[in-house]
Amino acid sequence: MRFQLLGPLSITDGRDTVVLPPSKPTALLAALLVRPGSIVSTDRLRGAVWGEDQPSTAKAALQSCVLRLRRLFAKYGIEDQAVVAVAGGYRIDADAGTLDLLHFRRLVERAATGDPGSELYELRAALALWQGPLLANVPSELLHRDEVPRLAEERLRVLERVVDIELEHGRCREALVDLWEVTRVYPAHERFAEQLMTALYRLGRQTEALAEYRRVKEQLRDRLGVDPRAGLRRLELAMLRGEDLGPDDSGARPLLPAAATAGATLGTTAGATLGTSTGTSTGATTVTAGAVPDRTARPRPERSSGTARASAHPSAAPSAVSPLPTVPGFTGREDEVGALVRLLTRGEADGGRAPVAVLSGAPGIGKSALALHVAHLVADRHPGGSALVQLTHPDGTPRTAEEAAAELRRALPDGPPTGPALLVLDDVVHPDQVRPLLTAHAGAAALVTSRTGLAALVATHGGTVHRLGALAPDESRALLTTALGHERIAAEPAAARRLADACGQHPLALRIAAARLLTRPRLRLADYADWLARDPAGRLSLSDDPRTSVPQRLDEALGRLSPALAEAHLRLAACPFEPLTAERAAAVLDVPAEAAELTLERLLDAGFLEEGLPGAFRPLALLRAHARRTADALAGPPPAPPRPPLPAALR
Repeated sequence: MRFQLLGPLSITDGRDTVVLPPSKPTALLAALLVRPGSIVSTDRLRGAVWGEDQPSTAKAALQSCVLRLRRLFAKYGIEDQAVVAVAGGYRIDADAGTLDLLHFRRLVERAATGDPGSELYELRAALALWQGPLLANVPSELLHRDEVPRLAEERLRVLERVVDIELEHGRCREALVDLWEVTRVYPAHERFAEQLMTALYRLGRQTEALAEYRRVKEQLRDRLGVDPRAGLRRLELAMLRGEDLGPDDSGARPLLPAAATAGATLGTTAGATLGTSTGTSTGATTVTAGAVPDRTARPRPERSSGTARASAHPSAAPSAVSPLPTVPGFTGREDEVGALVRLLTRGEADGGRAPVAVLSGAPGIGKSALALHVAHLVADRHPGGSALVQLTHPDGTPRTAEEAAAELRRALPDGPPTGPALLVLDDVVHPDQVRPLLTAHAGAAALVTSRTGLAALVATHGGTVHRLGALAPDESRALLTTALGHERIAAEPAAARRLADACGQHPLALRIAAARLLTRPRLRLADYADWLARDPAGRLSLSDDPRTSVPQRLDEALGRLSPALAEAHLRLAACPFEPLTAERAAAVLDVPAEAAELTLERLLDAGFLEEGLPGAFRPLALLRAHARRTADALAGPPPAPPRPPLPAALR
């Protein structure tokens, strides 16, 4: 016979199960079984059975209840499970064979010593012992207040670990089965919410993932008056930025314990690990010194340009997936994507050198997103490995070529190259940062992103230059649709256009605006667009992460300019002339036309201007708004009008 405590308190012989009726002997048995083998004091037992309303003859009443419990044992033929009277209380002895709680704990303990497959198998077996609401038939306020939460916590810890294993091995769909239920039973449990968001995001269901964040945030605020913990907030921001959060669902077979895989047939591919898929390549490494900026990414399943994919060489040997950050939901830039894929898949560039492409443009315009998107499209043509290297510290200062070279040596595979490698050199400030890298890795293709055109680098190492500007209106609409969903955009198409205009068709601004709207699902696009249009350069930021901010990104970019060039930008962007010519700039800056032309060229190279016809320049709409706002802030508030004197009677 066996006691079942993990659900309604019951007795089973393995074939038939008897659920005990709600009664005082049932409450007494539960109070003893939740602490098997331990002495439970008579005071504790009386509290479990009668609560605050204990009879005046409580001692005799408890003895009578113990006698009734012993008669119950005799009825079901389990006299060997004796209730033992000891000094100060009672005890009931049990082991893993006679009490499901101890069996559960033994399985959990054994699971911790095995491989992931064995651990998952044992933990699943442990969770299967739970048969419904804990002690549902036990009428004891004390036990439900003190013991049920403690026991439930043991189950939750095991379930957390099960989901962790599932997610670590790309089994997101399996994890969702558990997570949907537990997050509804425990709506304010942040760890389960985090796991559910991660599983949904990896399956490409980012709208649902972000909705889960809003749900738990509302729960915490409404019930406790607190915000989600920092880790959950960081996860939401990582999703909004389109960061790589681990392996996608691999569709792998279930993880099996080592004992089960030992008898695998010879038909299993040599070297394969049954039921696992790491999704990484030993020759592909990510080297970063901070978050990757300038992403237009939204967390959606990757929608690649059909032209780009068709241009990949069909006979290339496939390589394992590179762990470069993914850019799911990439939209727009079809011409640039196609040109870059063709460049990187045709082998050597002109002159027999590995191809190099420079992606330049204004801050937040999407250079890094484009580079990473293309890098994934051509990964199979670069079996020598892939590496992402940040060439700027988080504070905006450039890293040295020596630092980057040392990281590349650690990142790329040792030994003879197995094929061409691909370098993504991100946020380059000066050509001298990357020249030694391109020389040392002459056989590696390179995608170089920079706010400047890096003309001196192209002059010495060749390559193509792709200057990114604002998105076309249809590209902006596609980005918003990917982020917010077709239904929300289709419901307010005119407002969506006004919103894109208020963002200046700027990818970073659009991404931040979409993030604000995702966290406020009842906010109309029209109302938000009207509010944003009144101060786009000041309102495009996320309060829970100041780094995701158009004002901060543009302030940081302005800080990279020399003081004289920064002042020139502020004055030119605030002037009414459109477009800017050398003559008009000379009048604004009060300098000769030759000096004004040089200033315009330098601002163009730094990403602060766009060029239409030769000699005709204009700043991006968002940069113009930011410049005017900055100029107003530097000028300070207007002086307050003098106050009229007080009447004599009030002096």
